[in-house]
Amino acid sequence: MKRARKSVKALRTYLGRVIRDIKRKEPEPDRELRDLLAISRRIYEQKRSDKNKIYSIHAPEVACIAKGKAHKKYEFGGKVSVAVTSRGGWFIGAKAFHGHPYDGHTLKGALKQVEKLSPVKLEHAFVDMGYRGHNYDEGEGRPSVYGSG
Repeated sequence: MKRARKSVKALRTYLGRVIRDIKRKEPEPDRELRDLLAISRRIYEQKRSDKNKIYSIHAPEVACIAKGKAHKKYEFGGKVSVAVTSRGGWFIGAKAFHGHPYDGHTLKGALKQVEKLSPVKLEHAFVDMGYRGHNYDEGEGRPSVYGSG
């Protein structure tokens, strides 16, 4: 841990030096360099306890997703909902969700997207148990939701 802290401190020092050097040598940066400098400044100033940290320079929308499993506690990326048919496994929709939504709260948005893309009216939605009863009202014109697993 001591060696890791020392490495992080050295990298933070290098980043600060590079940011100051670029600002000194390029007083009027173009838009692309200005955006990279803004991201670099946020990385330089972020603390361990901060919310909305930046984990990737070239993909700042990447989020840390806590999995709660012993073998893989965290993943980095985004949450995506994928819809396939129950017979044949045809891919009929995918939707990306930003932020940290709970899995069960993404069902409504995913079904709306499938209804928009598909000319066929949905009758049933088969989901895992985490989706049942969350932010979705089965009613007139909406598919029935069946949980499994």
